[in-house]
Amino acid sequence: MYLPQQFVEARPDVLHDLIRAHPLGTLVVLADAELCANHIPFLLHADGGGGRLHGHVSRANPVWKSFSGSREALVIFHGPEAYVSPAWYPSRAADGRVVPTWNYAVVHAYGTPRAVQDPDWLVRHVTQLADAHEAGRAEPWRVREAPEDYLEQMISGIVGVEIPIARLEGKWKVSQNRERSEQLGVVSGLRAQDTDAARAMAELVMERITAP
Repeated sequence: MYLPQQFVEARPDVLHDLIRAHPLGTLVVLADAELCANHIPFLLHADGGGGRLHGHVSRANPVWKSFSGSREALVIFHGPEAYVSPAWYPSRAADGRVVPTWNYAVVHAYGTPRAVQDPDWLVRHVTQLADAHEAGRAEPWRVREAPEDYLEQMISGIVGVEIPIARLEGKWKVSQNRERSEQLGVVSGLRAQDTDAARAMAELVMERITAP
């Protein structure tokens, strides 16, 4: 990933927070000399070291058969993103030397994936995954509600994916390359759009403006 220094985000807690908030990762592997991408919800286990990513795919998906045990894979997690209009920059009125751009926050996780077929591991994984995303609901669904024979059938149809994280890269392109007045113009413009995506990006820009 092209990563100018001004856009680098290297704090592990910040990178982990984005993964947890946006857990649908794009898993990119080399399979039969071709790049293969799959979109998988992951759980982050940050229990020492670099942490681990746990996910699963359909057994019918051949991607898990491409895991060699030595070839690294990439998982991309996309955070907030938004179009930035040149109309929001005060310098537009001064000299017109402005162009559009796109702000975004992403995390790239690298590691060597392995396939997991142990039923107990898979039951724990899908239970943790469901619990994480059902949390906060008035009536959360639980894996144990499913009939045992049905659960066994479903578990037999998936393969787990475990990726020990070897390294993380974070890119926060959130108007750090603009003057403060123009950063504030971006925040104002985004907030005026009144969408969840625009508000999320406005918060990231403000965090950089107010950071010590």
